[in-house]
Amino acid sequence: MHKLESFPVGPLGCNCTLLWDPERLTGIVVDPGGEGPRIARRVLALGFKVTALLHSHAHFDHVGATRELQELWQCPAYLHEGDRFLIDSLDLQTGMFGMDPIPRPETTALLPGDVHHGMATLHTPGHTPGSCCFHGQFDRGKVVLAGDTLFQGGVGRTDLWGGSWEQLEASIQRELYPMEDATLVIPGHGPATTIGSEAADNPYVRRLRR
Repeated sequence: MHKLESFPVGPLGCNCTLLWDPERLTGIVVDPGGEGPRIARRVLALGFKVTALLHSHAHFDHVGATRELQELWQCPAYLHEGDRFLIDSLDLQTGMFGMDPIPRPETTALLPGDVHHGMATLHTPGHTPGSCCFHGQFDRGKVVLAGDTLFQGGVGRTDLWGGSWEQLEASIQRELYPMEDATLVIPGHGPATTIGSEAADNPYVRRLRR
């Protein structure tokens, strides 16, 4: 059964998640938002080979270490094509937030339904046009890596490039809230939560009656 570890990286505390198979010693990294050497050291300590980098979306704080890790591990970096324009405008993104430029990664198209190490890709536009979540199983149960779509007590911003409140709300209702209540939610920033907690109490989007 896959193991999972998540920790904040970069200046905005993006939750970077490692998911690996302890028997095959292969795995993936999701949202390497910064501190590439730290991520690489942790992967080395855990002893697995990275076969892919996955991205929930292409805001600079989620792709900050992608290029250096891609070159280190010689692995593909997957991103939904709806966010290609954000990769092309990384310098504009970092400049607007007063951050230093980051190297632009080479990305491979991520498609809804794609599965990487047991994590199925869900297209959840709203925060960005190409936002995705990843849903699967690890040794402690079911999990969804929610990116900046759903947070503990919150949801992603929709006032940035290509954001849409209507799409975000529909994505949460369609793709996330039908999941089992016990499903662990690891958001793009901040503490973990569960689908049940957010469906019942999230002040922005609550589960529609079934």
